[in-house]
Amino acid sequence: MSTPRSWHAPAEALLLPAGALVAALALFGLFVWFGGHSPVQVWVLLFQGAFGDAFSWQNSLQRAAPLMLTALAVALPARAGLTVIGGEGALVLGALGCAGLPYILSDVSGTAGSVAVLAAGALLGAGWIALAGALRQWRGVNETISSLLLGYIAIALFKHFVEGPMRDPASLNKPSTRPLAESLRIGAIMGNSAGDSLLGDVHWGLVIGLVACLAAGLWLSFSASGFALRVVGGNARAARLVGLPTDRLILLSCALGGGCAGLAGAVEVAAVHQSANTAVIAGLGYTGILVSFVARHKPWAIPPVALLFGGFAAAGSLLQRRIGLPDASVLVLQGFAFVFILAAEALRGRLFGLFEFSLPRRVKLLPGAAA
Repeated sequence: MSTPRSWHAPAEALLLPAGALVAALALFGLFVWFGGHSPVQVWVLLFQGAFGDAFSWQNSLQRAAPLMLTALAVALPARAGLTVIGGEGALVLGALGCAGLPYILSDVSGTAGSVAVLAAGALLGAGWIALAGALRQWRGVNETISSLLLGYIAIALFKHFVEGPMRDPASLNKPSTRPLAESLRIGAIMGNSAGDSLLGDVHWGLVIGLVACLAAGLWLSFSASGFALRVVGGNARAARLVGLPTDRLILLSCALGGGCAGLAGAVEVAAVHQSANTAVIAGLGYTGILVSFVARHKPWAIPPVALLFGGFAAAGSLLQRRIGLPDASVLVLQGFAFVFILAAEALRGRLFGLFEFSLPRRVKLLPGAAA
């Protein structure tokens, strides 16, 4: 077998996720075909609903903003060798922290107040995922299981406070906290005068997500601590042997990832819902897992992948209006994509080897041996 060439790894990094997404779309087409719908029509509607016009782009960009942050909650611990899937719990606690800070500090307002409520959400999310890292390092608890279970606990805590001590008496049919003051909310990037432009209703959460992905990529690629974190992820035992503080780095990666997910929840409250209610529990943390895996846990690759899956989610309503498919049917597509992405990892490092064949070596006969 010939040795891998220098371009094989980057080519595989592009071809394997792309092939997995194409396979997921093909299987989704077969799925809707069994339901009596045209696969071609469904594929066209998916991309029309995601990127067909300015309104579709706005909807896709809005949905991509929290996905960038929840994907970082998976990607950053993954670079340290951990599989953390509890971003949904950090997100809902971040939403709770954002909505709850005015209950404690009633005089927060203005730009400083907006920063404060976002920071409160980020801190709660950071502490929650850091707890999963601490359980793993100091008690030997598997971080995948603990982060998932902590997510369910976080959702239970969220519902307890929203429907109990923090409930707004004016919220009758749908329990929620008191609405954020107008001065604490995050408005649209282009303001109210953008009209039908591409960024007309897109809020500042998109900028926050892009900046977070850029900062995470720069930190991992060009800082000493980011390099040390990648060493820990590559071989934790070797990292300990050379004196790297593995416990501290792992807790740092979990805290940063959880802080990003908590920030996503805070942005959802400050920019979209204006209060904490069950609409925040929309599975954004779970979709972030898929986004991170498709991007191979690389922060710089997360924004375009988040935009793609945000677009698919935005297209769900169009599928429902045009052909009667439930808008939640796009979750089936996400499930197919996740299965194929995991399966594609089995071909990592071997994709091009499947198409290369080496001839058996010619055996040199000894003098006097029979031909």
